[in-house]
Amino acid sequence: MPFITAAKSGPLNWLEGFALTTILQGFPIFAAASLMVKLLGDYRGSSHVPTVALASIFYSIFVVAVGSAFPRLFKNGYEAPFFDASLSFSEKIACWRAKPATSVQLMASVLLLSLLTTIAG
Repeated sequence: MPFITAAKSGPLNWLEGFALTTILQGFPIFAAASLMVKLLGDYRGSSHVPTVALASIFYSIFVVAVGSAFPRLFKNGYEAPFFDASLSFSEKIACWRAKPATSVQLMASVLLLSLLTTIAG
């Protein structure tokens, strides 16, 4: 039996896309950068959490704004399926994971974060 699904509101869809961009693309970059700074000897005792969170948010604002205006130039950063209102939240993640470049990106992030954590530990 076919189900009728209600269309998502524009702000909710934008929030989902923005959150996915921040968590799946921005956060790994700046978490790795934070670990590198720690390895280089930043022992002031301050937390890197606010810096990583703000950098991830600003990264997402930039990627969403510029990537939606110039999708051909930012095809590796801007993910159009994240902002597709016809997809559910889990379908957006599934579409992103199905791309071959994503598996390379995830593998590189995991290896880099694992290496940096091992060295910093």
